[in-house]
Amino acid sequence: MKNKSQLLGSRTRLCSQCTALSLVLVILFGMVGCQALLDHRDPSQITAFASGLVAPLGVETDAKGQVWVTQAGSGTANDGQLAMITPQGKVWPVVTGFTSQVSPEGAVFGLNHLLLQGTTLYMVHGVEGRLYTFDVMSFQPGNPPVSAQSLAYEAVGDWVKAYSFVDDTNETDLFNLTIGPGGDLFIVDAAANAIIRRNATTHALSVFATIPPIITAGTDTLEAVPTGIVFDGQRFLVSNFTGYPYPGGRATIYQYDLQGNESTYQTGLSTLTDIELDENGLPVVLEYGTWIGQGFLDNSGTIMRSTTQGNTRLLGGLNYPNSIKRSGSNTYYIAQTFEGTIQRVTL
Repeated sequence: MKNKSQLLGSRTRLCSQCTALSLVLVILFGMVGCQALLDHRDPSQITAFASGLVAPLGVETDAKGQVWVTQAGSGTANDGQLAMITPQGKVWPVVTGFTSQVSPEGAVFGLNHLLLQGTTLYMVHGVEGRLYTFDVMSFQPGNPPVSAQSLAYEAVGDWVKAYSFVDDTNETDLFNLTIGPGGDLFIVDAAANAIIRRNATTHALSVFATIPPIITAGTDTLEAVPTGIVFDGQRFLVSNFTGYPYPGGRATIYQYDLQGNESTYQTGLSTLTDIELDENGLPVVLEYGTWIGQGFLDNSGTIMRSTTQGNTRLLGGLNYPNSIKRSGSNTYYIAQTFEGTIQRVTL
């Protein structure tokens, strides 16, 4: 199997640590945007919710309608942070000082996605390989932010690197997570190409499943690069970005039963950066954009709904969308990392 640095090619070649986050962010920060596709979005469906963020990636909502966002940071200082955004769009820094690094290729590494369970907010940090926890009840708007160094964490990435996988990359990038049976956490590692299970009671770790590569013509393979995971009560659904040259229509939504057995839910998608469930429990995914050889087209990101029968385009014209979170029946929040914005979308 080719490693990720080979898969990304000379234009976006990354160091040995670079994985899903860097794959997205090196394109965002290291490439000149290409001419945009025609904008197919309905302006009435999209509202600017928050701006001025520094590489926002993970998005979560709470019962008060507040939006919690992880920011990877600039890569030039340890300025990664967790922020809370009020329903009116006011941004409050909550936790500051997370590690933010940039590779020689221009890829930013730092906080990835987050998940709220009860009053506990879980955050995964790719560079540090840590699972952080934060009690959201300890913060009120107007409070001064606390230091990242004061948070409790678990060194999940160290465990992953020490584990002997059959196809071992010797890398870790804790990227996204969801809650499964028994309240256990299920974490996709975009470098190890695996789903890690964390027991809710003992916090013991185990490998739930691995993510298969994508087979292309001949003997070539593409890294799946898992980016998102959701649990619909019966199975896990996992989205993937695919490796260079980011072929259109080759991204897959994988499904895993409760024993970790893998099968294909749907194919025919492209460069998936995240996955969410709609009010009917059907997966809604983000397509990052269309690759044309020297970069991705501006404003070519889309929102797709997938069923076992096929895929339906819900909205186009998004500019490098990286994260999606549903709030209520038909409202979604979209993180656009390059622009530093959160968009509110009605579908």
